[in-house]
Amino acid sequence: MIKNPDLWESWEARGPLREPADFQRNLSLLDAMYEYARLLGRFPPADPLEGLCAKVKMARVVNVCIAAGTDRART
Repeated sequence: MIKNPDLWESWEARGPLREPADFQRNLSLLDAMYEYARLLGRFPPADPLEGLCAKVKMARVVNVCIAAGTDRART
């Protein structure tokens, strides 16, 4: 809930949402964030497959298609 709608509306009127997207600026920001992640040692990951089993298991749980009122085998 917005507590001060006048402040919000004035921010929206002059805010960055009114500026057109700058493709070159966005690419330079992406390059800077990529380089920063590399300097921190967080990218690329040491083991790219780390956590893959957990992600696959979560995807299986989330993407289950069953008919209403039917039981399914638990794995």
